[in-house]
Amino acid sequence: MPYIDGFVAAVPTANKQKFIDHANLGDPVFIEQGATRVVECWEDDVPDGKVTDFRRTVQAKPDESVVFSWIEWPDKATRDAGMKKMMDDPRMSPENNPMPFDGKRLIYGGFVPTVTLGPEGAPSSYVDGFILAAPSNGKEAFTDFANTFDAIFMEYGAARIIEAWGDDVTHGKQTDFFRAVQAKDDENVAFSWVEWPDKAARDAGTKKVMEDPRMDPSNKDNPPMPFDGQRMVYGGFTPVVELRG
Repeated sequence: MPYIDGFVAAVPTANKQKFIDHANLGDPVFIEQGATRVVECWEDDVPDGKVTDFRRTVQAKPDESVVFSWIEWPDKATRDAGMKKMMDDPRMSPENNPMPFDGKRLIYGGFVPTVTLGPEGAPSSYVDGFILAAPSNGKEAFTDFANTFDAIFMEYGAARIIEAWGDDVTHGKQTDFFRAVQAKDDENVAFSWVEWPDKAARDAGTKKVMEDPRMDPSNKDNPPMPFDGQRMVYGGFTPVVELRG
């Protein structure tokens, strides 16, 4: 079964090219260790939220931008073995490839895909990223809900959608995925994204999705949201690095 490592970081906006250079040097190590795809996305349309938002997830400062990234693996065993080996690779050494951002505020974790729509390799140049908290015993409800509503996004032009359920998500000292969405003790986190052919397709498609009566929460015929939407984190990003195995 495929496996996902998800990441969110705050990077000084002035360090964008340094971040890209850092990723282009380090990300090939993941591919060499068996990852099938690595994508690094730079903030483009990331709104401030009333309760939660992407900037709060990593305590971003005014002069920092949010990066939303993921690694796709063929299975968890490959991921575990690859992660262990890559730590010994000199390209991952802070001395050889220093982080152009504060690693202490980086949030990361391992996730199992529960919904995958659209073909691998579908052309895309824009990404909507999401993090949410759902009841720990609500994986099936989350999956059913995602399958129902993600199909609408695909109808209106999305190229690929992944919904992934928390599997190996640790609690951090300063930041983590659980704090990002104010998860309660009986909740798990999900990491998801929607890929679009381009931003114009995303803007047009999202508008149509929001106008579709199947998305109306006041419609009693529509299934209820199995998580607290007010704590969902979302935003639009532009891929700046993409590698495939």
